[in-house]
Amino acid sequence: MKVMTRAVIAVLILALAGMAASAPQVAPGAVPTLTDLRARVQVALDDVRATATFPGVGVGIAFADGESFGVASGLADVAQRVALTPTDRLLAGSVGKTFVAAVVLQLIEEGTLALDDRAATWVGDEPWFARVPNAPALTVRSLLNHTAGLPEYYDGKGAAEAITADPHRVWAPAGRLAYVLDAAPLFPVGQGWSYADTHYILLGLIAERAGRTPLFTQIERRLLAPLALRGIIASDRRDVPRLAVGYADPKNPLGLDGRTVIDGRLTINPQVEWAGGGLATTPQDLARWATLLFEGKTFRRKETLAAMLVGVDTTAGRGGAQGPTYGLGVMIRDTAWGPSYGHSGWFPGYRTELAYFPDRQVAIAVQFNTDIATSLRKAPSTYLDDLARVVLGPGK
Repeated sequence: MKVMTRAVIAVLILALAGMAASAPQVAPGAVPTLTDLRARVQVALDDVRATATFPGVGVGIAFADGESFGVASGLADVAQRVALTPTDRLLAGSVGKTFVAAVVLQLIEEGTLALDDRAATWVGDEPWFARVPNAPALTVRSLLNHTAGLPEYYDGKGAAEAITADPHRVWAPAGRLAYVLDAAPLFPVGQGWSYADTHYILLGLIAERAGRTPLFTQIERRLLAPLALRGIIASDRRDVPRLAVGYADPKNPLGLDGRTVIDGRLTINPQVEWAGGGLATTPQDLARWATLLFEGKTFRRKETLAAMLVGVDTTAGRGGAQGPTYGLGVMIRDTAWGPSYGHSGWFPGYRTELAYFPDRQVAIAVQFNTDIATSLRKAPSTYLDDLARVVLGPGK
């Protein structure tokens, strides 16, 4: 174990020392190990879970030197009283945009794409393209950082009903984009900010044209396989292996209510999400991904990561960014521990929060198998900050 990791672990052990008398103790003068750290975090997580009403929570912690672990607390299936385990997968929602953005940036490094390429250069031959809001002015950059002014497709009239009506439907990109065709743009390209999966549906098409390979095949070949992220797979079918049951808030945009997995199959086809997210993850591998991505391990040149982390202001915009800026597929926050790079994710029945703290070289992933606000009681980002106080100390 490297010195950096031991130093972080030592801080964590001290931070947790008074939190749980039942936690395993480290002998005076002994060097705390990853096992000590995992045990301490497990106790802290169980303490949180004991006073909560959400079914289950998984946490992944990863260090830039390659050390990582996952812990879980609560239930993967409430009716069957099945415990959630660290190797269970949860739907990560829009956190998948970090993977899509990484593929697009790799294609840019290879000279196939450019940030200022017009979308029309790649998908302008599609019969529906001219009807997309702002079509002539759309660029790869504006799609990546949500400054393209496109409405959210699943907010379109009839979209939610179509998604829930036929759980067997396999969605083509044109089927999703149909709900924004001929709509008024929210603002001219580059003159505002509005979060929308619609931007990444178009990006997915561009990436497929530029890479001449299906998007998720590229994610697997370029990212998941070389980085040994075996706990992360495409959520492109209803029977996702080792998926914890989700519990949906009836107030969610798709109107689902309660249990989202019945007899081992999701009640809707998660393939509808595609480039807007589209991954099932374990928290441990999700945290590992953050360290690899934000330490620049997925790119050939340091300038690529630097470009990814150039943010645009989101404070006056629409959507879920935690502010104050959004880069190329990444939420950039100011925290008590310096900047953090990551993303939030939602899919009916699941919430995810991911953050990498470059000043501490530590990533934290938190995943819940519910999106019921009254059950969670506070935002997943707040839970992540609570964990950061445990892992990183009180901060500044």
